[in-house]
This record gives sequence, structure tokens and C-alpha cells, in this order.
Amino acid sequence: MKVRALREEQQKTREKNADGRRDRTDRSRDAMVAAIVSLMNEGTWVPTAQQVSERAGVGLRTVFRHFSDMEGLFVMANQLVQKQHQGKFIGGDRHGSLSERIEHAVERHADGYEATGNIMLSTKSQIWRYPVLRKNYTRLQNVLRKDLDDWLPELRSIPVDQREMVDATASFEMWHRLRSNQGLSKESSIDLVTKMLKALIVVKSQ
Repeated sequence: MKVRALREEQQKTREKNADGRRDRTDRSRDAMVAAIVSLMNEGTWVPTAQQVSERAGVGLRTVFRHFSDMEGLFVMANQLVQKQHQGKFIGGDRHGSLSERIEHAVERHADGYEATGNIMLSTKSQIWRYPVLRKNYTRLQNVLRKDLDDWLPELRSIPVDQREMVDATASFEMWHRLRSNQGLSKESSIDLVTKMLKALIVVKSQ
């Protein structure tokens, strides 16, 4: 009986130690993912493993023990950002006239672009290198297109070329150009995108 009890106690100790190692592993991985997201949000579009290790407070070898290459780390960072910011794009008051819904949709997407701008720029700067980032970015564009359809069901009945112009106008690329290249304020950019969409949808669809 004593031998059996000793074995059971040893097994419990091994399981406890294994759980502790898993917890430490999870904490280290979460710290590295949070680190790379914070670096990208600050404007470091292509963070290095060294920068991630320093920000996360782990050794460089620990980074590559958890992630065989940076692609895996970027993928997990992308998943975290989607979880944190997806709500900024979806939702909102989707009732009202076409004109009102255009205004609300532009404001909602603007909030999302403002929150994730540096992350999107980081992703775009690396999609040539990592196919999974290219796939994720394409998926995001499809999600935003469908979300705009949900805001504005009228889009389903307009000509294809006109629909493509709407997507280009409502895109992050247009938003970034207005905010960064042309130096417009958030409010002015919202106003301009709203006017362009109304010109495309309200006037031309009448």
C-alpha cells in the first residue's frame, strides 16, 4: 500500500510539474505575441526576433523554440488583432435612409482603420514574404466587402464596375492615402469618403 501511495504521489507531482511547464510556455508565447503586436502598433512594421524577445522579456532562443520562423509569430499576432479589433468594424446602427447608412458605415470602418492602421501596413509590407499573411489580408478584404453589403444592400443591384469603385473608395488604402499622404484629419477623411460614396451610390443609382 505504501509503495502504491508513493507512486500515486509521484505521478501527481509529475503532472503538477507538467502543468507548470505548460503554464510557463503559454505565458511566454502570449508575451511574445503581445510584444510583436505592440511593436507593430507603435509603427515597427517588420519587428525582428531580437526586438520581440526584448519587449517580451524572454531570450532570443526562447522565441525560436516557440516559433520555428517569424511567420508563425505573425500569424498568431494577426489572430490576436482580429480578436481585439473585429468589433470596431462590425455592429453599429444599420437602420435609416441610404444616405444615413453610408455615413454610419464610413464612420464605423474609419474607427477600425484608425485602430488597426499600423497592423495593416505591417501586414501589407510582408505579404510578399509570407503567403499566410497574404491569404489573411485577402480574407479581411472579403469580410469588409460583405460588411459593406450588409450596411448597404443597394450595392447588390449596381453595375460591377461601379461596385468596384465603391470598394476602392471605402478601402483602407484610400483611408491611408487621405490620412497619411494627403494629411487630412479623421473628420475630413470621413467627410470626403462619405461624399464620394454618396456620389457613386446615391446619385448614380437613381
